Amino acid sequence: MIRVDDIKQAIFDSVPVDSFWNTGETKELKMHRIHAYPAKFPAFITTKALVFAQQNGVETSCVADVFCGCGTVAFEAKRNNIHFWGCDINPVATMIAKAKSRKYQPWRLQKYYEAIIEAFLRSTFDNAYSSANERLKYWYDREHYEDLFRLKSAIEESTSPSSDYRLFFTCAFSNILKATSRWLTKSIKPQIDPCKKPTDVMVAFKDQCKFMMAANEESDVSGESTIDIITGNFLDPSVNRPKVDMIITSPPYVTSYEYADLHQLSSLWLGFAEDYRELRNGSIGSLHHVYNFERELKRLNNTGSSIVFRLLDRHKPKARSVAKYFLDMQQVAAVCHSMLNNGGMALFVIGNTEYKGVKIDNACHLAESLFSSGFADVYATKRRISKKILTPYRDKRGRFTTDDLGRKVYSEEFILIGRK
Repeated sequence: MIRVDDIKQAIFDSVPVDSFWNTGETKELKMHRIHAYPAKFPAFITTKALVFAQQNGVETSCVADVFCGCGTVAFEAKRNNIHFWGCDINPVATMIAKAKSRKYQPWRLQKYYEAIIEAFLRSTFDNAYSSANERLKYWYDREHYEDLFRLKSAIEESTSPSSDYRLFFTCAFSNILKATSRWLTKSIKPQIDPCKKPTDVMVAFKDQCKFMMAANEESDVSGESTIDIITGNFLDPSVNRPKVDMIITSPPYVTSYEYADLHQLSSLWLGFAEDYRELRNGSIGSLHHVYNFERELKRLNNTGSSIVFRLLDRHKPKARSVAKYFLDMQQVAAVCHSMLNNGGMALFVIGNTEYKGVKIDNACHLAESLFSSGFADVYATKRRISKKILTPYRDKRGRFTTDDLGRKVYSEEFILIGRK
C-alpha cells in the first residue's frame, strides 16, 4: 500500500499487489450465491476492510455501500452486527440484497414452500401467453412462460405481500428465469441460444429453493443491527443519506455491463418496468445518457480530461459516455466525503479498463476526485482478481477464455482508501 501524494499514472502502475486483499481465510457462505450477479463483490473484502479500519483507529458502528449491488457488504455487515445503509439504482439488485441480508425460520420456509407447490399444482392459466409482454415472448416458449406465470401467482397467493418470506421465494423465482428461457447460458450480453433446451420450471424452482434453504441454515446472521437498502440513484438529491463511519463500495466500470439489459427478465416478470430500457436512465456508466457534452467537459478533472480527449480521436460516442461516467464519479467522491463522520474511512474497489487502445485509468481519476473532495489522505493498493488470472481474455461472445486472440481484460484491480 502506498500513500498517493501525486496523481500520476506511473505511480499507480507501480503499486504492488498486496496479498492481504487477494483471498479470504474462510470459505464464502452459500448465502452469497443465492442469485447470479455479474462482477460480484468478493465477500472477504468487507471483512478485511473492517479489520483494516479497526487497526487504523476507525470505530465502525454504521457502514454504507453506495453501489450496494446484490448486498454482499450488507450481509457481511449484518454478520458483524454493524448497522448498514445501501443504495442501488437497479431494483433487481436491491431485491436480492434485501433477501440475502435476512434470517428466516426454517420451519416457516418449509411451510410456505409446500403451500406454493400445492397452489402451483392446482392452478391453470391456459391463456396467459397470449397477453404476455412481447419482450418476454421473445425469450420464452408458451409452455415455460405459462408455468412461470403459474409459479409467480402461486408465490403471491401463498405469501403476504410485505413478508420476508415473499421476498425469499421471489428471489428464488428471479434466479431461475434465465435457465428456463432461451437466454444463452453464462452470456454477459442478452442473446438467444437457438440450440438451448430450457430447464423445466418446477425442477429449477425446487432445486433453487433447496439451495437457498441450505444457505439460510448455514447463515450465521444474528444481532440487532439494522439493514436499510433503498432503490434509487445515489446522486439524487432527494435520497436521504445517513452519516456513517465507513463506506465500502465497488463502483461500476465505465465500459462495464448494462445491468438493466442483463436483468431484463427479472425486471419484466417482477413488474419493475413495462420496458426494461427505462431502467438504464440515471445509471452510472450507462451508454444511455443525454447531456451537454461540450458544456460539461470543462468540469472534468485533469485525469478525466486527458483520457476523454484521447478517446475523442478514436470513438466520440464512447468519449461522451466516459466523460459522463467521470463527472458522476467526481460527484460520488464529494457526496461520500459528506456522508462520513469525522475520522471516517471510505474504501473503493475499482479496476482500470481499455477501449480501442486507450487506457481508461479509473483508479487514477478516482484518486484525484477523492483529493478534490476533501479527503486528507488517500492510499492505494492492488489485488489480483483470481477468476481472471487463468482466463485473461474475452471471446467474441464476451465469455472468459485463455485464447490470446480474444480481447484482453485486466486481471488486477485497485483498492483506494480515503480518510476524512
